[in-house]
Amino acid sequence: MAANRRPTLADVAREVGVSAKTVSRVLNEDGPASARTREQVLAAVAKLGFQPNLMARNIRVGGPDTTIGLVIPDLGNPFFGAVARSIEDTVRDRGLTLLMGSSADDPDRERALTDKFLARRVSILMVVPSVGADHSALRKHRAAGLPVVFIDRPGAGLSTDSVVSSNRAGSREGVAHLIAHGHRRIGFVGDLPVNLYTRRERLAGYREALQEAGLPYDRALLTNAHDQQEAAAATAQLLALGDPPTALFAGNNIVALGIITELVRGKRKDVAVVAFDDVPLAEALEPALTVVAQDADEIGRAAATTALARLDGDRSRARTVTVPTRLIVRGSGERPAR
Repeated sequence: MAANRRPTLADVAREVGVSAKTVSRVLNEDGPASARTREQVLAAVAKLGFQPNLMARNIRVGGPDTTIGLVIPDLGNPFFGAVARSIEDTVRDRGLTLLMGSSADDPDRERALTDKFLARRVSILMVVPSVGADHSALRKHRAAGLPVVFIDRPGAGLSTDSVVSSNRAGSREGVAHLIAHGHRRIGFVGDLPVNLYTRRERLAGYREALQEAGLPYDRALLTNAHDQQEAAAATAQLLALGDPPTALFAGNNIVALGIITELVRGKRKDVAVVAFDDVPLAEALEPALTVVAQDADEIGRAAATTALARLDGDRSRARTVTVPTRLIVRGSGERPAR
C-alpha cells in the first residue's frame, strides 16, 4: 500500500488473503465467517488503521467523500458558530459539506466524535481540542493524507496545522487599555487552570501588561469562573474585597456576560470592563462593552484555506497561523479609576 494514501477495504482483504466481501461480512457482521478469519481481519484493520466507510456502506455507491468533520466545544458559543459559518462559506464552492458536533470540552466525547467522522471517511478533519485530549491516534490518518487542522488551540500528541488568535497580545492590549485610564487594581475573571492554551495565553497577557506598567500581580484579584453564573459570583466576590478592583478583565465572552449581569444587579456604574472576545448586542449595553475582538471569520477562512491546500497535495511542514485580535473601544473600558 502506498504510504501517502488511506487504507481501503481492498487493502485489508489483501493483507489477510481473503476477498473484500469476506472482510465486509466480518466488519458489518452480516454473514458467516470463521473465528480465525474474524481474528485475522480485525488484526489487519488495527495494523493498517483502516476506518470503515459508513457512507459507502449505507448508500452503496462509490466516489470520494464530500464532507468535513468539525468538532467544537460548545454549539451555543457565538464565536465558534461564526468560525463554523466562515469555514462553510469558504469550502462551499468546492462542493464540500460541513458536519459539526460538540465535545463539551470533554476529551472522551471529542474522541468519540472524531472516530465517527473518521468512520465516515471525511475529506477533512477540524478540531477545537479539549483539555487533556490526546491526538496521537490521528497520526496515521494525517500521514495517510487526511488534512487535520486544530482551531483556537494547538492539539497534543500530533504535529499538524493550527489556526489560533493572538491571545497573549490581545489580553496585554486590553489590560494596558485599562491601565491607561488610571486603573491600578484590575481583576481577572475567567478560567484559571492553565492547562488550556487559550487560558494560559490570556492570563500571561494580563500579567505582562501589569509588569510593563510596574504593577504587582495580586492573586487576590484572580477568580476562577467557567460560565455566566460562576462569573457573576466571582464578580461579586472581587467587589466585596477590602481593597476591590476598579476594573475587570473578562477572559472570554461567556464570563463577560456574567460580569455585566452582576454589575447591573448591583447597580455598579463605577467599574470599568474590558472583555476578551465580543458578545452579542455589546453595543446596546450601557455603556457599550469594550472588547478585544477575535476575528472569527478570518480564523474559519484560514482553517479552511489551509485544509484545502493540504487536500490539493500540499505536503509542506505543519504550520501555525496566528490571527490578530482588535481592540474595539465602546465605553465600558474607558471609565476612569475612582
